[in-house]
Amino acid sequence: MARRFFGTDGIRGLANAEPISAATALKVGMAAGAYFTRGDHRHRVLIGKDTRLSGYMLEPALVAGFTAVGMDVFMVGPLPTPAVAMLTRALRCDLGVMISASHNPYHDNGIKLFGPDGYKLSDAAESEIEAMILGEAPAPLAAPDKLGRAKRLEDAGGRYVEFAKATLPKGQKLSGLKVVVDCANGAAYKVAPAVLWELEAEVIPIGVKPDGFNINQACGSTHPQALQAAVLEHGAAIGLALDGDADRLMMVDERGQVIDGDQLMAIVAESWLAQGKLARGGLAATVMSNLGLEKFVNRLGLELKRTQVGDRYVLEAMREFGFNLGGEQSGHIILSDFATTGDGLIAGLQVLAALVDSGRKASEFCRRFEPYPQVLRNVRIARGSKPQDLPAVRAVIEAGERRLAGNGRVLIRPSGTEPLIRVMAEGENEALVDDVVSSIVAALEQAAA
Repeated sequence: MARRFFGTDGIRGLANAEPISAATALKVGMAAGAYFTRGDHRHRVLIGKDTRLSGYMLEPALVAGFTAVGMDVFMVGPLPTPAVAMLTRALRCDLGVMISASHNPYHDNGIKLFGPDGYKLSDAAESEIEAMILGEAPAPLAAPDKLGRAKRLEDAGGRYVEFAKATLPKGQKLSGLKVVVDCANGAAYKVAPAVLWELEAEVIPIGVKPDGFNINQACGSTHPQALQAAVLEHGAAIGLALDGDADRLMMVDERGQVIDGDQLMAIVAESWLAQGKLARGGLAATVMSNLGLEKFVNRLGLELKRTQVGDRYVLEAMREFGFNLGGEQSGHIILSDFATTGDGLIAGLQVLAALVDSGRKASEFCRRFEPYPQVLRNVRIARGSKPQDLPAVRAVIEAGERRLAGNGRVLIRPSGTEPLIRVMAEGENEALVDDVVSSIVAALEQAAA
């Protein structure tokens, strides 16, 4: 059955238009609540959100849906996605919900569901919930005396702050470290500065004045320019940039240079390997991660397993191979010893701890490998067409692969959200890489014309 609501990361879209409407949120609450009602105990759900204006619309609609099927609701207000996943487990809830569209602008929003184990739902579970939303298997309503109750959980932020601090070794502090943290005017605007300050860092917070509209607006991990400027202005040792729901991280060294997700994974992998904390001799990363990362971890004697783009695929590989580290170049870093989803703040803490222990400057310590030149271009195509499969195009792609053989790679990837073919190549010779990509793009454009 084609899925109408759930995509690769929950339900997402324009706020106050289907499927991100109050009416559909009500149905999602009823359906998900019914799906996770198992047994005779008093069932409970935890709901968090980021700072978008539309959260005020979606939260009460979800609450109405959950209470209508007999679930008690804990509302925690603005908190990071990983905090919602953690609290769902810690409070023995039957279900967790995050209202967020992550790094998207304020006018989008989304509904992300977590099972009682804190992991995102399987495709099969989402399909069953979708069937109930569509009325194919209506959710049973609770009797008047079995309706759920709703209340705000006032100490939720404090619980997450203590949890995040405890991910560092006992006694580890960040004393004397001047840190800028950009919270993207999003879900971590209170907790992230609090964690860093309580670990004795000198904290300069930016992106901590949400107004319902300014989430991710010229700030956060997708717009690191604000962080770069603040680090240089304040003479900080390092900067952290989170996205709207704080499951993604980018960092900036004292010179204002960006430290991307690949470099962050390299830092954690090397640090944890030295401490005997890295599980099963490897990590998972997507096909977009730089070849330099792969070569670096191979030199450490580690294996890198490549996955499709998307943190859910990274997590699947981590669970399959027993890894406790994985992530994406875009900054989703999953540390499964602590979290069931990407956690930008906790990943940042691991890097900061390693930096402090090294006694070096971030510009020296955080560049663990020299990235291979990487060129990425998009080719717009007719929706549903597959010009990359045509023999003439395949011949050009294969010729490019031969030209880079042994010293690079080619990746042709249809976009999952737009009618685009993404053409990426990387290798030691930047001019050769650019020429290979240009030839493939030209062949695709001719085929798509």
